[in-house]
Amino acid sequence: MAVVAVLTGDLGARLLLGALGVLAAARGAQLLRAGTALPGGLAVAGGLAAVAVAVLSAPLTGWVLLLGVPLALVGAAAVALARGGAARRGGLALLVWALLVGGLLAATALVQGTGRAADVATVVAALATGVAGVPLLVAAAGLRTVARQPAPARPLGCGGCACSAGGCGSA
Repeated sequence: MAVVAVLTGDLGARLLLGALGVLAAARGAQLLRAGTALPGGLAVAGGLAAVAVAVLSAPLTGWVLLLGVPLALVGAAAVALARGGAARRGGLALLVWALLVGGLLAATALVQGTGRAADVATVVAALATGVAGVPLLVAAAGLRTVARQPAPARPLGCGGCACSAGGCGSA
């Protein structure tokens, strides 16, 4: 998706925003089913609004990406900073990157116009989308490795019942 967004020009920004909107709405629906009403409802509404903007207006899509990319990066950094350990360090790095990207977009808008800045925002959004997919691919590869391992042999006398009556083989 990220590569297509970069290579197809104005259509790419619309595809990227629409696809991210669909993903946000799907995640919001999962949150609603889990009983988390406010975040789930906001994600569904935001996702559906992103899809509507992507379908209806190319210039508005550029503006949404131009304003939304830095805000989304700062929001993701804030969530990571609220956690501890390595996530906090990652959040700090993301916050620095978000501020640099925001400055780059503002400078591009001032010097070359908002149309060019929207193009840069599309590339940054595509890059962030591609980077977000890397952990999923790594996890899938790790899961594939685990799935290839044979199941451990059952101890003698085990029927697989998880009886908790002293464990298998206690007889």
